[in-house]
Amino acid sequence: MLSTLYQVLLIVAPLITAPYVSRVLGPENTGIYSATYSIEMYFSLFAALGTASYGAREISRNRYDERMRSRLFWEIELLTILTSAVCLAVWGVFIVMTPEYRMCYIVLTMNLLNAMFDISWFYKGLEQFSYTVRQNTIFKLLGIVLLFVVVRDRGDLIPYIALMSGTSLLGTMSMWIYLPKFLVRVDRREFRVLRHFRETLVYFIPTIATSVYTYLDKTLIFVITKNTAENGYYEQATKIVNLVKSVTFTSLNAVLEVRTSYLYTEKKYDEIKRLIHDSMDYIFFMGIACCLGLVGIAHRFVPFFFGEEYYEVIPMLQLLSPVVVIIGISNCLGSQYYTPAGYRKKSAGYIVTGSVVNLCMNLLLIPRFGGTGAIFGTLIAETVITVLYMANCNGYLTVKQLILLSWKKLIAGLVMCPAVYWVGTVIGSAAVSVVLQILAGAAVYILVLVILRDSFIFVFAKGKILPKIAGKLGKKRN
Repeated sequence: MLSTLYQVLLIVAPLITAPYVSRVLGPENTGIYSATYSIEMYFSLFAALGTASYGAREISRNRYDERMRSRLFWEIELLTILTSAVCLAVWGVFIVMTPEYRMCYIVLTMNLLNAMFDISWFYKGLEQFSYTVRQNTIFKLLGIVLLFVVVRDRGDLIPYIALMSGTSLLGTMSMWIYLPKFLVRVDRREFRVLRHFRETLVYFIPTIATSVYTYLDKTLIFVITKNTAENGYYEQATKIVNLVKSVTFTSLNAVLEVRTSYLYTEKKYDEIKRLIHDSMDYIFFMGIACCLGLVGIAHRFVPFFFGEEYYEVIPMLQLLSPVVVIIGISNCLGSQYYTPAGYRKKSAGYIVTGSVVNLCMNLLLIPRFGGTGAIFGTLIAETVITVLYMANCNGYLTVKQLILLSWKKLIAGLVMCPAVYWVGTVIGSAAVSVVLQILAGAAVYILVLVILRDSFIFVFAKGKILPKIAGKLGKKRN
């Protein structure tokens, strides 16, 4: 229950804070934060390496052996402290050599300390999620309250960065309070810290590859265009798309990954294929609606949500919206086929390929098109990754299935999109317009799917898809 509430908070919080922050800080300051944060994140990624995934796996394997899990905890954490210390030293040199936005970088040092002391992987391995969720919830709520108190005008960029970084660090440090419940004393002479280095690198490769088009886009926009406002526009477009992704598939696939891992151990391959099929039906239902809904609503939603200074976000958001569906396919296969089936290395190879494509496209397109060029690069790279995932998934998901599951939803979305746009042109009030556009879009989309007798609508109406998934998850818990 607490975990569900936290996931809801992660979705609702930006809807509360983003309109306020975008107006108070403006596009330039928003872009400065986006760019400097993206640069700092490379240091944090190298500081943590792959300990988040690797550490959780090792603790999970030894959860019932108090002595071994205690030894593993200290070995992995000491390795993280060692790599973080190296990164902090390099970060310090970078700050000294970079006078522009130096104070931003100094404050962002808290994020590196956060990477150093983040032990959420330990509780994840023990499946003690309440300890991480509770602490993160408390400090996230505190951050939201303080945001409206501390950040009041465009001169408050540094306090804003300090607040964002500081609350995250406090949440991380508070997790250490509960460690004595789970650890026993271990002889330090038994520690073999460096033996974990190679394994953490294996987990680190897909992480750094993914970050190429998560953070490098923003860095390259900043470095190439020298226009912080462009970063601000791109930041807001990606923020909305990321929210839509979390609603469409991120949470669903994260949960079902556990279920499919169990099914692979039981060799229930037909059931896995049905689960992937049902998941894709849901992802297309939500993804196509959100994708074409964003296209239709953007011209009224963006100035209403972010403010009048962000009109440049409108075409960016419309162009970026297809990524919801494209990534939805690859994320489903990654979570429900490649990772549970033990093909993580193969999956990492596809991600690396996509990252290289994205980097090349960014270097080619950003100098000419700015943030819009980065969006084209993302779309091309994500399409490459999805094609590679589809071509090598051993029939767990076929092109024919994708067509059969999506074509009616695509027709419904294409009918919905102009209807949503039209509603936005005839309603004067922005707030009323956005609400009516969402309601009208949902009504038209579902009505067309009913007329076309779409599979998801009728199976969902009979209560077969979501109850079936919930039932399987319930059995797993029992």
